[in-house]
Amino acid sequence: MNLSQRHEDARPERHARPGRFEADAVRGVIAREWILYGQSWRATTFAAVVEPTLYLLCFGFGMGALIGTLAGFSYIDFLGTGIVAVSVMFQSMMPAVINTFIKRRFLHTYEGILAAPVDVRELVTGEALWLALRSGVYGCVPLLVAVGFGLQPGFGMVLVPFVAFLAGFAFALFGIWISAVITSVRSMDYVFSGLFTPLFLMAGTFFPLTELPTWVQTAAMVNPLYHAVELIRGAVFGGLDVLGALGHVGVLLAFVVLMWNLAAFQMRRRVVN
Repeated sequence: MNLSQRHEDARPERHARPGRFEADAVRGVIAREWILYGQSWRATTFAAVVEPTLYLLCFGFGMGALIGTLAGFSYIDFLGTGIVAVSVMFQSMMPAVINTFIKRRFLHTYEGILAAPVDVRELVTGEALWLALRSGVYGCVPLLVAVGFGLQPGFGMVLVPFVAFLAGFAFALFGIWISAVITSVRSMDYVFSGLFTPLFLMAGTFFPLTELPTWVQTAAMVNPLYHAVELIRGAVFGGLDVLGALGHVGVLLAFVVLMWNLAAFQMRRRVVN
């Protein structure tokens, strides 16, 4: 076999590689993030613990003293379960927007990763899974704080980390897509003020959505954070029927599929094309 024949034989194999999705490449991306996390875990953990604790102390006891009970629960219990979902969103979506943008635009990290046998889809999946794992753990901190303040522990709480992981994966993919859409650091102001704030205000975190106008309640149905809040409250307090739980999970899964495709497509445009 001459050199040209060997070149032709190797060409199909080389072009077939991007069509496959390999778990080893995803694990490699996660392993890289885990190593880097070892250098910054103290600051990350401090922020993840202190911020939701302050929310619970200020709003839970401050507003709780005025409100008392809300929707049949003490306000600090109602707030504590909602803060779990908000914490998951902040711990996954914000790093996905900021860190991913910096690594892509300024550090050119992804160019180096894609030089290895890693596809854009594997890169996006690995980054999102790492953020989901991290936010799933940190998201449970407000729940533990609420237990310390009087929330009665129950068997349903074991489901909270799984809900937090699913929500964290969805919001991480959402953040990665946004980071690939925006063109400058200044664009993040629009994201944080115009997107983050409405998401957690219209999710039933601080008060029931039934107190809002009908059109706001309807718009909240497409808010993935609302469905995460409902799942977490249903797991902690009980009373969520199976069909309702499946509906909330279905919305989050549909959001994951949509964001995964959009994030992979947009990241390919930015990094590869």
